[in-house]
Amino acid sequence: MQYRLITVEGNIGAGKTTLSTILAERLNARLVLESFANNPFLPKFYKEPDRYGFQLELFFMAERFKQLQGLQNMELFQQVTVSDYIFVKSLLFAKVTLDEDEYRLYQRLFYTINQQLMQPDILIYLHAPITRLQENIKKRNRSYEQSIPDEYLKNIEDTYLTYINQDNIKTLVVDASNADFLNNENHVQTILDALQKDYEPGRYFIELP
Repeated sequence: MQYRLITVEGNIGAGKTTLSTILAERLNARLVLESFANNPFLPKFYKEPDRYGFQLELFFMAERFKQLQGLQNMELFQQVTVSDYIFVKSLLFAKVTLDEDEYRLYQRLFYTINQQLMQPDILIYLHAPITRLQENIKKRNRSYEQSIPDEYLKNIEDTYLTYINQDNIKTLVVDASNADFLNNENHVQTILDALQKDYEPGRYFIELP
């Protein structure tokens, strides 16, 4: 495997954790999953986003940095690693969540921290329509997520796509409209086959059979 750090990204409910877990198992790779359950501001944010947005995003950034920095100290690149988030996710969500002044401050903190971390060799972006995201969100039944508005998900999607279009990173954009990585082996194999190829920096679109 030529890619040492593989990152799976996508909107809320896109299937990041499911695919990351399967890929790590198939590739005999180290698995890094974002820890969100211990963020005390998450339930509060969904009830009062204007009040708790900055605390929420700052906590997430600190936790992500601690986790990824810890992996570097463990000689991350001695084996393949699959992560269900990219650190720049902190900045992308903050752009949607925070007001202009808060975002500028957050941005300064982010760039200071980001330069200390290794960046992924390849990014897998799962793109799914809002209706599918909402179905998945309801299915996994996390109480604090059940009232996420479509508009918020659309803003997150637009921010991700803008980043992918501008950033100079190898990105596999997967049409996850009907993805079923748990039950459809062909869907998993399509991703594994794509990871066997070499790419120049840019976007590459993957359709699942």
